[in-house]
Amino acid sequence: MQIQLISVAQKMPAWIDAGCADYLKRMPRELTPTLVTVPLATGKSLQSAMRRLERESELILAKLQPGSLNIALDDKGKSWTSEDWSKQLRHWMQEFPRVNLIIGGPDGLSRQCIEVCQQRVSLGRMTMPHALVRVVVLEQLYRAWTICQGHPYHRE
Repeated sequence: MQIQLISVAQKMPAWIDAGCADYLKRMPRELTPTLVTVPLATGKSLQSAMRRLERESELILAKLQPGSLNIALDDKGKSWTSEDWSKQLRHWMQEFPRVNLIIGGPDGLSRQCIEVCQQRVSLGRMTMPHALVRVVVLEQLYRAWTICQGHPYHRE
């Protein structure tokens, strides 16, 4: 199974790259996510916010392949526990050749991006930098995999 973590972003700070690299090296080869970065669209006016979102949406949609499970990381989505992540991962491994986890930019995701997603997941009600979301999602994927492998989980 292929997992793509698609995010709208600029150059990542070194500590984000280090955090991502740490979790990526822990993952088994058959589940190692690919990090795909879509460039942040530019513009400052309110009207250009819609154009930015449209441009970012076009770039995201171009990364999606037919038959993939697409999941939007969205504050209006459902919150998953770590156990939920592990159940989802098991399901993905059985049912889908590709899974795309999509992180929008500062303006979020366009309606068009949300509509192509079969699921919407929230990481909670707090606001966090989009770069940090990459690390959090990779950590949850790693934790989900360890739960699937039967490693002791401190919340069981």
